[in-house]
Amino acid sequence: MAAGALLRLPGSAGPQHHPLPLLLLRRRPAFPPPRPGGPSRLFLLRGLVSSNNRSAEDSWLKSLFVRKVDPRKDAHSNLLAKKETSSLYKLQFHNVKPECLESYNRLCEEVLLKVHEGYPCTLVGTWNTWYGEQDQAVHLWRYEGGYPALTEVMSKLRHNKDFMEFRKARGNMLLSRKNQLLLEFSFWNEPVPRPGPNIYELRSYQLRPGTMIEWGNYWARAIRFRQDDKEAVGGFFSQIGQLYMVHHLWAYKDLQTREDIRNSAWHKPGWDELVYYTVPLIQEMESRIMIPLKISPLQ
Repeated sequence: MAAGALLRLPGSAGPQHHPLPLLLLRRRPAFPPPRPGGPSRLFLLRGLVSSNNRSAEDSWLKSLFVRKVDPRKDAHSNLLAKKETSSLYKLQFHNVKPECLESYNRLCEEVLLKVHEGYPCTLVGTWNTWYGEQDQAVHLWRYEGGYPALTEVMSKLRHNKDFMEFRKARGNMLLSRKNQLLLEFSFWNEPVPRPGPNIYELRSYQLRPGTMIEWGNYWARAIRFRQDDKEAVGGFFSQIGQLYMVHHLWAYKDLQTREDIRNSAWHKPGWDELVYYTVPLIQEMESRIMIPLKISPLQ
């Protein structure tokens, strides 16, 4: 069994990971060796299970093997998202034909901001993937006002001649595209424009279903270890598209600075414990190193 079983500790606000079950499983049963002609260990075990304490024993064993999740009466989006804002984010991934990437970038730099002027949406950042999936463009948008703002923008763009021409020209350059609608974690920084030059890392985590609250609880503490160099740009979780996805966006001066900052976190007491308890929540993870386009507010 992994060390991911949950126990409710005295004074805790909710279930927590604890390595105690591993220690219990490693202990050998306290049965005496069988006497010649006496009852076997199997007989003793059967007697134990059939005793009056059987229900208590069953409950104890289940606590070791069954991952407990407290029932809740609200969606994790309401528990984890920022209450003071109603912003909705859209993350777009465009896989561009290799021979078209320069033309795609020029088209975006010339038209992308222009066709969105006057709408309740803001381009947070736009990048090309440098390390990771190649010939890929990544765009992050904010819709002030949530889903109504998104609906308004999409409705107006369908009647915008310049946007439709832009979309047609862009489509001829793409191999595939996908997007996700996201909310931002309440404990992360608000992504705001910053000067460059910087490289950006988008770390994407596919969590196990049902673990988003746990992830949020741990990272609400973990984020304080990663603020010294102001590298934390934003943290988001998916609402539509691929679900139980988390995206952390970081900014660094260069790859060596990234390495130094990440290594320094391991010297801070408590960081190793938080990593230890969040790793079992992850099914898959991916890292992209990205370079901002000229029009990106995040430089």
